[in-house]
Amino acid sequence: MLENKDSLKTPISSMGEFALIEHLTKHFDVKQNSTIKSIGDDAAVIDHKKQTVVTTDLLIEGVHFDLSYMPLKHLGYKSVVVNVSDIFAMNATPTQITVSIAVSNRFPVEALEELYAGIATAAKYYNIDVIGGDTTSSTHGLMISITALGEVAKEQVVYRDGAKENDLVLLTGDLGAAYLGLQILEREKQVFKVNPNSQPDLEPYSYLIERQLKPEARKDIPKLLKELGVKPTSMIDVSDGLSSEILHICKQSKVGCMIYEDKIPLDPQVITTSEEFNMDSTTIALNGGEDYELLFTISQEDYPKIKANPSITVIGHILKPTEGTHLITRGDTKIPIIARGWSATQENQ
Repeated sequence: MLENKDSLKTPISSMGEFALIEHLTKHFDVKQNSTIKSIGDDAAVIDHKKQTVVTTDLLIEGVHFDLSYMPLKHLGYKSVVVNVSDIFAMNATPTQITVSIAVSNRFPVEALEELYAGIATAAKYYNIDVIGGDTTSSTHGLMISITALGEVAKEQVVYRDGAKENDLVLLTGDLGAAYLGLQILEREKQVFKVNPNSQPDLEPYSYLIERQLKPEARKDIPKLLKELGVKPTSMIDVSDGLSSEILHICKQSKVGCMIYEDKIPLDPQVITTSEEFNMDSTTIALNGGEDYELLFTISQEDYPKIKANPSITVIGHILKPTEGTHLITRGDTKIPIIARGWSATQENQ
């Protein structure tokens, strides 16, 4: 006779808050020399000899993720990635994170174990310490708040406000895949509602779905730039779409820019799937978001150092502020860049 599956689940209420935190964090090891005191006291203690960089993100079920197709282990991993990506965008190295969750009683302890397994996997990959956090109850599903800390030498930190006229605009990787991965998952969710026995063939969309469910932050880029002797004049991560991010740089740096449509890197799956959905691939690249690539500017003198690198593409250049912010289309038409990226009012993005 088969056991009742629910009987194998441990309700959160069976454990006190401190016992739950201890249970979920017992496998986290300290790797960073800057971590003096980790989990287990009133507060963590860190000692960064360099400048400390701090960022935080809040992920809310039904707004930022949908558990009908987002596995909890992937969610834990992704929640770390979105934070360390901001650290890399400062040309810094992530060192520690804190993890706080609010969770409803529909989640058993085993579900939280999956979530924390993803967090632990990401912490190991990005070589960061989990040094604390909190758990509390929620009446509406799951919320995750992660704060990431990093370190950077004072002379190496890069802000959004340093772009200068004639600088080149560069981008790592390719854009649009994460947004299209979301569209595929949403489509299959609707199909499943109509026919629960349907089995989707997701193989043709593997790259797109991976970019949505298990993105990676570009930890290789700060290290690469240092090895090449290149310090960006400005930098930002592409979390809300290329249009929003380049406008952030231009506004903070008080400059204009010219971006070339035919230079924006797109994966072949993005091109074919855009056609399938009858969507414009450039529009998706400009406005899709969640790519977690790095957008940055460098002086033209540094171009010879990076021109042979396949991970980086020059997509435009910086202009005087009076020139405005424009996209040159493949048809050689000049159109204004308008931010239509992700906003918190959009659900499931």
